[in-house]
Amino acid sequence: MPSHTTTTWWLTGLSGAGKTTLAQALAKELRDRAEAVCVVDGDELRSGLSQDLGFDSASRAENVRRAAHMARILNANGIHAVVAMISPAAKERDAALALIGKERCKEIYINTPLEICMLRDPKGLYKRAEIGQLTQMTGVQSAYEPPLSPALHLDTNVTEISQAVLQILAI
Repeated sequence: MPSHTTTTWWLTGLSGAGKTTLAQALAKELRDRAEAVCVVDGDELRSGLSQDLGFDSASRAENVRRAAHMARILNANGIHAVVAMISPAAKERDAALALIGKERCKEIYINTPLEICMLRDPKGLYKRAEIGQLTQMTGVQSAYEPPLSPALHLDTNVTEISQAVLQILAI
């Protein structure tokens, strides 16, 4: 067991909300402070560890479960985890937080408005959903259940990334 407490920050929100950008900035700040940290990004998981999963409810739940186990293992080995994934269902996020340990896991809701996420559309997913090429887009055809009581609520449309990092580290 590590001599210091490790933390998992679970960043949840719609595609384009700023989760990955914020996760990378938080990881950089932690590394600058000589803290061991690993970003667990939903897109990266889907390109490797979770490439066998689809986007139906059961597959999304399994992807969240895998990310939670990964974060728990990282924390147990003295490494902070910054999880950046949509994780749309409250039930699965709650199970993930319980698995990691509520005392070490902080849920951060990146509540950037859908309209802003659609304008950003870094991966072209909203455009694909709009023309019918994507049928299970969270926030469009598939529901996103916002956290009821996250440790922190951020909107990257109005909060600078550097300020958001400081707010996260203060919780």
